[in-house]
Amino acid sequence: MNLNLFLLVNSWVGRWGWLDGLMVFSAEYLLYVMILVVLIYVIWNYRRYRDMAIVAIGSAIVARFGVATLIRHFYYHLRPYWVIAQTHLLLARETESSFPSGHTIFVFALATGVYQYNKKAGLWFYVLASLVGFSRIFAGVHWPYDVVAGAVLGILTAFACGWLFKKYKHKFGW
Repeated sequence: MNLNLFLLVNSWVGRWGWLDGLMVFSAEYLLYVMILVVLIYVIWNYRRYRDMAIVAIGSAIVARFGVATLIRHFYYHLRPYWVIAQTHLLLARETESSFPSGHTIFVFALATGVYQYNKKAGLWFYVLASLVGFSRIFAGVHWPYDVVAGAVLGILTAFACGWLFKKYKHKFGW
């Protein structure tokens, strides 16, 4: 199923130039737009959104550079283009493990951090996070399971970080 779903999604590469462009932007740069939006929320209303920004950005960093890095240290999984010669690759080749998707774990943790404080904005962030995950498959750099695992781990990491932040924030005078 992982292989068949990957081949289906990746087979769309090259059909429409605008779609390829959108997927490259989503796979590489959309996460920066999402971070910028969180920072704009904080600038717009610091008191209301400070905690949201701390949890969202903090949990995204923990998810990507803690959880994903730890898993990749103990489990190496080849990226699709190293397994399937006919992969339509839109991004540069990488040698690090594909499991879990680092971009996906980051954006889903970010989205969950936003969701914990602002449900409406959080839902929009989940839509954007899903687009990032899908685009990583489309661009040929991740398997569907890498993306699903990244989404689940990102969500769980953000809930754990949010819980820890709420439990201990008073110790820092916040």
